[in-house]
Amino acid sequence: MSGVRVLEGILFFPVTPFAPDGSVDLSKLSEHVASGVGAGAGGVFVACGTGEFHALGLREFASVVRTAVRVVDGRVPVFAGAGGSLPLAREYARAAEEAGADGLLLMPPYLVAGPPAGLAAYVREVLAAGSLPAIVYQRGTALFDVPTALEVARLPQVVGFKDGTGDLDLLARIVTAVRADPATGGRDFQFFNGMPTAEGTQLAYRDIGVDLYSSAAFCFAPETALAFHRAVTSGDDDTARSLLAGFFDPLIALRKRVPGYSVALVKAAVRLRGLDVGGVRPPLTDPAPEHLAELREIIAKGATVR
Repeated sequence: MSGVRVLEGILFFPVTPFAPDGSVDLSKLSEHVASGVGAGAGGVFVACGTGEFHALGLREFASVVRTAVRVVDGRVPVFAGAGGSLPLAREYARAAEEAGADGLLLMPPYLVAGPPAGLAAYVREVLAAGSLPAIVYQRGTALFDVPTALEVARLPQVVGFKDGTGDLDLLARIVTAVRADPATGGRDFQFFNGMPTAEGTQLAYRDIGVDLYSSAAFCFAPETALAFHRAVTSGDDDTARSLLAGFFDPLIALRKRVPGYSVALVKAAVRLRGLDVGGVRPPLTDPAPEHLAELREIIAKGATVR
């Protein structure tokens, strides 16, 4: 991977804290990021999906990225989100570079679904706005076929591919094609599992050669997330399955209960663990009281499963 250190370990996607007046709370963000890096994150992906990229203005986004870069202080790579309409995605890419990010997570354009050739053009045009390396995120309206994924992976700035579709048949063919092509960097090109609560599918992703994954649970239960990571990377499938049954599977079920809970529940869990990061911005909604009670029980049980 040229331009950025190889990613390893748990990939940390911080939430974006909001103060009571609705503004971004950079002090709480600093505390949140410092805690995650101190717990052992292998990379920080700030202002991405869990960080409510969709709800941040450009100046807010830039301040969030600058804060994360300052707190991390070079200890691990810092990636920042970019996406949306082409002109805005280019502005966010430039802002991330100016703020000191090490790379971009290029998220899907919103609303419209373009063909693979259009997605490749989108990637090229966003990356032309600067020089940062990028990981391309496949999910929602951004779905690549094998030839187009290979075309994108050959772009010099593209260093990775994040999958949020769960289509393992397609992804296995993409992984094989990309890693067999020296123009992509071959084995150095990195893939990772970007499914919501990725731990739930990581055993299956590992079997097709995808070892990296993002961990929303690391935001609020780093000890449990790290226990699972140790188990899955060492091949201790019994412990991994115990953690799935006792913590991750119930969390996945709760996150699927209401649209937007993939973010709102994570933010609520960070609050339950003692850091007041505020609520989510509309159109997301904060969890109902009964769901918060269920979340509290899941977190408590997860701490006892090993």
